[in-house]
Amino acid sequence: MSDQLEHYFTSNRQAHLEELSQFLRIPSISVGTEHKEHIRKAAAWLADSLKSGGMEHAQLLETGGNPVVYADWLHAPGKPTLLIYGHYDVQPSDPDDRWDSPPFEPTIRDGKLYARGATDDKGQLFIHMKAVAALLATEGKLPVNIKWCIEGEEEIASKHLFALLEKEAEKLQADAVVISDGPMQERGVPSILYGLRGLCGFQLDVTGPRHDLHSGLYGGGVQNPIFALSELLASMKNNEGTITIDGFYEGVEPLSEADRERFTTLKHDDAKVQRDLAVNALFGEAGYSFLERTTARPTLEIHTITGGFQGEGIKPIVPSSASAKLSCRLVDQQDPDRIFELIERHIELHKPAGVEVKLTLLVKGKPFRVSTDNPYIQAAARAYEAGFGASPVFVRAGGSIPIVDSFSRLLEAPVVLMNFGLPDENLHAPNEHFHLENFDLGLRTVCHFVRLVGAP
Repeated sequence: MSDQLEHYFTSNRQAHLEELSQFLRIPSISVGTEHKEHIRKAAAWLADSLKSGGMEHAQLLETGGNPVVYADWLHAPGKPTLLIYGHYDVQPSDPDDRWDSPPFEPTIRDGKLYARGATDDKGQLFIHMKAVAALLATEGKLPVNIKWCIEGEEEIASKHLFALLEKEAEKLQADAVVISDGPMQERGVPSILYGLRGLCGFQLDVTGPRHDLHSGLYGGGVQNPIFALSELLASMKNNEGTITIDGFYEGVEPLSEADRERFTTLKHDDAKVQRDLAVNALFGEAGYSFLERTTARPTLEIHTITGGFQGEGIKPIVPSSASAKLSCRLVDQQDPDRIFELIERHIELHKPAGVEVKLTLLVKGKPFRVSTDNPYIQAAARAYEAGFGASPVFVRAGGSIPIVDSFSRLLEAPVVLMNFGLPDENLHAPNEHFHLENFDLGLRTVCHFVRLVGAP
């Protein structure tokens, strides 16, 4: 880090935090329609801020929903182009009475900035904005070309971004996509995500008689939809945690020695998880550790079961219907559409007599994985070493971010997931906050990354 750049960050720190606070005061909640005005205010604020930081062509790209903010700086001929993605929408703040300070009045306490959106994702996005602006201000140019794609619907599953990527693929074309929208492994231990699981969520409805029946008159004589649903659910997984849907594991690659070594280096404490969850045992697919099961292996989980009388006491009926909501986390080459077809076939083959079944796809997303040997990933690792003074760990995440695969596939570019948040920062919960230590280190890390990518 040059003395000039270090002086810039030190002397402008308070101004940067005040500017970030302006951004955080905008309640850009994307759930529902109540905050449409604030959504557009946040998008306009971003465009103005990018422009004041030296970016060009700052504009709002209309999507049919909330606008996407685009800007660029393309004056480094022959150098790579980075597309920086983030989102300006936030989750609702409720329950507001659980916050120690108002959710849209940013407050600094104990070295942490408290506000809705502080870590998810305004604070982390702001790091990139100010790092790029700092390089321009101190050096008059950038060592790479930069594009921005900042959406306002991430918290509602990026409803319109997929179509925009297809429509604007040429405008957004880049050599790599950079995203900071999640936690590091832990404080002082930066991490780079090289894998995300895909998703296939669906609802299973089972219907029997045209209305609820008196169990004394009809019990034992007609199929009970709850029993039928229970049979179907039980047929999908055995007592060793293996999913028994024929063809489900097609496209799942065996864990390599390198993958398993990375899991070992994380030094995960299974016993602590068991104690924290207050369960008498952990359970999952045989032959795999807890970390492997929850990040690198596919799953099938039941989220909701409904049917029959739900009130206090008992209502002795044979219910007319029952339903369940489930989802599968997917890895490697598993495709959510193919998985849904396999589940449909399994349900049809195992459907008990006396009921009808209906399967409805609710949500889907493909898994994502990038080689840790990719030069952009390696540049991120070296940047963390310079910025944080610590080598990052390479991790696979159990969650799903469908838009990451879309970026990789439509733009044919690697995605670099380098995060600056921490796991305990209450994203989506009351008292969301962002550690300012990571804000400071993140600024320097991004500068190192940009320079490494643009190096001859």
